[in-house]
Amino acid sequence: MDSSKRQFLQQLGILSAGASLVPLAQAKFPFSPERREGSARHRYAMLIDLRRCIGCQACTVSCAIENQTPQGEFRSHVNQYQVQVEGEESVTNVLLPRLCNHCDNPPCVPVCPVQATFQREDGIVVVDNTRCVGCAYCVQACPYDARFINHETQTADKCTFCVHRLEVGLLPACVESCVGGARIIGDLRDPNSRIAQMLHAHYAAIKVLKPENGTQPHVFYLGLDETFTTPLMGRAQPALWQEV
Repeated sequence: MDSSKRQFLQQLGILSAGASLVPLAQAKFPFSPERREGSARHRYAMLIDLRRCIGCQACTVSCAIENQTPQGEFRSHVNQYQVQVEGEESVTNVLLPRLCNHCDNPPCVPVCPVQATFQREDGIVVVDNTRCVGCAYCVQACPYDARFINHETQTADKCTFCVHRLEVGLLPACVESCVGGARIIGDLRDPNSRIAQMLHAHYAAIKVLKPENGTQPHVFYLGLDETFTTPLMGRAQPALWQEV
């Protein structure tokens, strides 16, 4: 962390004399800022059809190349779990793609002391790297472990739905590279969009991560068997999970 950022953080009281983070619960933050940039006529979201995901990690690789993330850090990745249902001997592999959930009530936004993390009018949550001071409060606040501090830029980093591509009519890198067509992105405010139609058609089978947190995630999952529901889904855990 450079001296100017350190001085600014010390002035805010975010860093102690020993340069350690004060507990998040003890910090005081400004009110949640209004959404800015983008168009309120759109609300972008992503649907991940797990019936089509083959765990090839093409999304992980293409995202890393497109966004030039540091080695070992990823904005999007596919977790693999080994699941054993209680009372059965067989073990099943379950794939779960993970990324920022672009929540409608994002807990990462109000905790940012410099309003570097904000939500656009179209629902996409982004980070203004020119303002971010790398305090990591947003990293702590995210219940989905979707953020990290980029050690090269010393600022918060995360999935942005490749908003720079969306704005010029291109698909996010992960969507474009998905060989199984498992990732679908679109505008929920367009009833004719593929994502809106699929959410309507499969409403009963759609799940989100940690709904009990009230964050209103806008990354939806289709095809996750109830038998293999993880604690992330906010329901009872009938299976034994081990991440591999």
